[in-house]
Amino acid sequence: MTDQAQTLRNLVMKHEHERTAQTVSDVLNRTAKLITVTSGKGGVGKSNFTLNFALTLQSMGKRVLVFDADIGMANIDVLMGITAKYNLYHLLRREKRIDEIIERGPGSLSFIAGGSGMSDLFSLSQHDLDYFTEQIESVAGEMDYIIFDTGAGLSKENFSFIHSADECLVVTTPEPTSITDAYALIKVVSGKEHDTSFRLIVNRAGDEKEAVQTADKIMMAAQRFLNVKVSMLGYINEDHHVVQAVKKQVPFSMAFPNCIAARDIQRIADHYMLVPASPEPGALTGIKGFMQKWLRRTK
Repeated sequence: MTDQAQTLRNLVMKHEHERTAQTVSDVLNRTAKLITVTSGKGGVGKSNFTLNFALTLQSMGKRVLVFDADIGMANIDVLMGITAKYNLYHLLRREKRIDEIIERGPGSLSFIAGGSGMSDLFSLSQHDLDYFTEQIESVAGEMDYIIFDTGAGLSKENFSFIHSADECLVVTTPEPTSITDAYALIKVVSGKEHDTSFRLIVNRAGDEKEAVQTADKIMMAAQRFLNVKVSMLGYINEDHHVVQAVKKQVPFSMAFPNCIAARDIQRIADHYMLVPASPEPGALTGIKGFMQKWLRRTK
């Protein structure tokens, strides 16, 4: 009887050990998905989309970190009515660890302010890049998504983020110049790298028909002339509540949760969760893939 009891205890302990080992392995291998949000031109509502998209994903139980990567025009904190105490500059100068520069916005949304540190990120030594990678990896395992809100246009810095992330969400509007610039951005980026996954967000649409027509123009041109497949993730209708929320410095999905734009953002987030982007075969993904591609672009 004693031998049987000991055997049972040994089996239980073995099972617990295996389950613990698997849990530790899962944690160590878990890493955030890295998303870049960009646009061909400024003034299309890119940062506003990023903020409210992140908040909506978080309301669905996802752990999200927003990284303000807009060099010279960082404004995520302004949209939330928050003055960040620290930003990327303090991390790169070793004055603060990454967990110390992560600020909390509405709904306890985690974000990192870009500030003056963004320009320094592109002139780091290998030693400093190793440190930056180590710091990013330390939080990547705790997040489901890290969303980089980049600047608008075709700058070298934007290319680095777009090429390095797992996928790129391109925000446009039905205005002809916005459509042209969004296509131009996709053309230039796809000409230098073929494993970038693009999805479109049509902002300030008059209705669904206009949004679909806008997206079709870009998607058809990209397929025909670039042989690049671009899909439409969703659209946001023109809504006066968005302007009101910006003036209040409160995200519109929180200030007016039942407004048209907030419902559109929810629909986009639902679609995003149901239809995840498919990376090209062999594409580097996750934080390690991000840093490997980043190094290729900054050297």
